[in-house]
Formats: sequence, C-alpha cells, structure tokens
Amino acid sequence: MEIQLNGELRVLQSETDLHSLITELQLDNQAIAVAVNRQVIRRALWQRHILQAGDQVDVVRAIGGG
Repeated sequence: MEIQLNGELRVLQSETDLHSLITELQLDNQAIAVAVNRQVIRRALWQRHILQAGDQVDVVRAIGGG
C-alpha cells in the first residue's frame, strides 16, 4: 500500500495504523502533530486510525523558540 508521507511516496504493509507508522519513524516520543488528508489526528486516536492507500500524512515537529 502506498501513502504520501510529508510529500514523499512511502510503501506500507496493509492495515497499518498511524501509531505503528509513527513508532517505525522513531517519532513516538517526540512533540509532533500528525494530519491525515489535512485533518489533524489526536495522539489518543493514533492506534485506532488505520491508514488507507493514497492517504496524505503530514508530520510536523514542534519547535520551541522565543
């Protein structure tokens, strides 16, 4: 199954949930926001959100500043 991850093609196993993808990317302990098809998905819902072929996933890291 193919998705777009931050604008780049990525091949996933079928029935991959958002939490598994974020863990595979080693970002699960990071301060990030994730949107699927331009809709922000709350962290509490990542394990229940199953990715579909063609989904556009955007991962944004929070950066502190002042």
